[in-house]
Amino acid sequence: MNIRILTFGIARDICGGSSVMISLDDESTVDDLRRNLEQDFPALKEVLKYSIAVNQEYASGELPLQECDEVAVIPPVSGG
Repeated sequence: MNIRILTFGIARDICGGSSVMISLDDESTVDDLRRNLEQDFPALKEVLKYSIAVNQEYASGELPLQECDEVAVIPPVSGG
């Protein structure tokens, strides 16, 4: 299945744009997606504690993905 990933902040810089398409096996989970992203974009490994949201909710690693899901990579946010 192909999943469109929305990227924000430093993740957008690392992935080269506001979205990226990732090809995953059927029945893949958020953890599978994270491994795939870090293989394709190794600099993501250096972004500590980035989150993945699925359908506008933070997702746990074992959550199964579907091709129609809205997926986003959300790096840590700081501010003051």
